[in-house]
Amino acid sequence: MTTLTEQAAELLVAGRAFDPAPPGFVGAAVDVPLAAPGLPPASARQLAARPALRHGFVTARSPRLAVVSGPPSPGLTASLSRMTDDLRAARPLLGVFTAPGGRAGGIRVGLEAGLEGGGPLGLPRRWALAHKLAPVLAAAFANAPGAGWRSVRQAARRDLPVVPAGDPRAAWTAYVLDTPTTDGRSLRRRFRAGEHPTAADLVRHLESLRPPVAARGHLELDVADTQPGDGWRLPIAVVAVLLDDAKAALDAEAATAQLPTEPRLWERAARDSLTDPVLAAAARDCFLAAYAALARQGATRSLRDALAGYTERYVLRGRTPADDILDRLAARP
Repeated sequence: MTTLTEQAAELLVAGRAFDPAPPGFVGAAVDVPLAAPGLPPASARQLAARPALRHGFVTARSPRLAVVSGPPSPGLTASLSRMTDDLRAARPLLGVFTAPGGRAGGIRVGLEAGLEGGGPLGLPRRWALAHKLAPVLAAAFANAPGAGWRSVRQAARRDLPVVPAGDPRAAWTAYVLDTPTTDGRSLRRRFRAGEHPTAADLVRHLESLRPPVAARGHLELDVADTQPGDGWRLPIAVVAVLLDDAKAALDAEAATAQLPTEPRLWERAARDSLTDPVLAAAARDCFLAAYAALARQGATRSLRDALAGYTERYVLRGRTPADDILDRLAARP
């Protein structure tokens, strides 16, 4: 087994962080909460083999959570269409889906990293914008309340900065090496204690990491909790257009420009969500920009209406789906 030095691990992580490419392709993965713990034996065997769906594949993340992953697709419309096919095809394998709320599931969106250097399509700009958008969208799509949080999933990120220090490769490398592994110690700490983690150790650690913005060759954004019904479409659509549509990206940059100076923004996103006035103002501007981008791009009426309905029901009122759950709980005798 190949052992690593700290420097070799840094070079390996940085070298694999990004495959520069212009925006265009969109990928997605949707966590599916299951109605009962434990998959049927036949389904468990099938999921262990990562069965192919029509476009992507499905895996078991835990006994109560499966993941339907779509392929990189040429644009938002193709991505949503393929995910719709695959979620429908996954039902015979997964049995009954359950309504979310309190489950630690999410929706991840994969986008191209951008081009080397600066400019509107540049990797540094897209990396920074993705990080500034992340707490805003986490707040807007909060749907896992519990123990004083509107999103217990996002609460685990409460100590994160808005934008990590350093250029994208340096920031990602530092995050990977400094984040504790399953034994509670970071790889950097293990190296400096005289240990020699292997390349396989590094790969396992990378695969286990779920930050809000990750460098996996492409950009991966994990900012939305599982949504009711076909609401999974909306986080994918909003993330894709706010980063890939040139006009919407400019609007999103303006809406989030001051967020890096805000104290404990991730904690506020997880606890207060859109009752926080700073996050609420940024979310309103971002969702309006996203709707305008979908209209410019000729998105389906169904998708535009769904986003308009979500914006009206939640974003413009300073609410999230988590508030619906909390209201129901408060109304119980």
